[in-house]
Amino acid sequence: MDTNHIKTDEAEPRKYVLSRRLDNLFMEMNEVFQFIVRFFREVFVPPYEFKEIVKQCYEVGVQSLPLISLTGFITGIVFTNQSRPSLAEFGAVSWLPALIAIAIVRALAPLVTALIAAGRVGSNMGAELGSMKVTEQIDAMEVSATNPYKFLVVSRVLATTFMIPTLTLYTMFVALMGAYINVNQNEQTSFASYVEQVFGAITFLDVFASIIKAFVFGFTIGMVGCYKGYNSSKGTEGVGKAANASVVTSMFLVFIEELLSLQIVNAIRSM
Repeated sequence: MDTNHIKTDEAEPRKYVLSRRLDNLFMEMNEVFQFIVRFFREVFVPPYEFKEIVKQCYEVGVQSLPLISLTGFITGIVFTNQSRPSLAEFGAVSWLPALIAIAIVRALAPLVTALIAAGRVGSNMGAELGSMKVTEQIDAMEVSATNPYKFLVVSRVLATTFMIPTLTLYTMFVALMGAYINVNQNEQTSFASYVEQVFGAITFLDVFASIIKAFVFGFTIGMVGCYKGYNSSKGTEGVGKAANASVVTSMFLVFIEELLSLQIVNAIRSM
């Protein structure tokens, strides 16, 4: 046998279209897009997991109330204390309730609520789904003719999408109450006068824009947490990375969405 004609197959180096990092980035962007498209395809198709949705709404909403209450209350007091000296320099302390109302309703309430939810809810979703992924529980659900995406992902994303706006309204109320206590102690402003100034400063567009932002924030937090957990790997190390990535990515996207929404609302307000 002539060995000269035998050619050994050598492993050819992998060729990238642009570069390894860019190719991986575009591949992950495609996976994220497919993940989101699948959500909108699954959410309108029965069966509907109402019990799981209610359970997740309880986990996202009710379980977050103590932390949201404390954070919102402190936010109202701290912002009032920080704003008073600046207004006092111009003799405009009487404008303090209006300033507080505009800041809390337009920006602070939805942003604080989203950041708290990203830290508490997003990390929990990433860790929970990540542990189910690495222990092959998700694969077991597929074998048992259960749609794991609908049961695990759709229910959680719907819960965050609907509960974050609700928590945002609650944060507005708690923060304004904290601010009122501070204003009442320092300026002896009555509750009726405080409420009149608060509602005189905000408009329907302010509240509506904040609620729409909260819907977007909630969808983002739920989608990021579920995506990171649903696609985690590398055992227990992957679970920790999924939880950490859920928080960091959610917060980053929330700030980006806040910036974009601010430009849109300001454009509408200037019309």
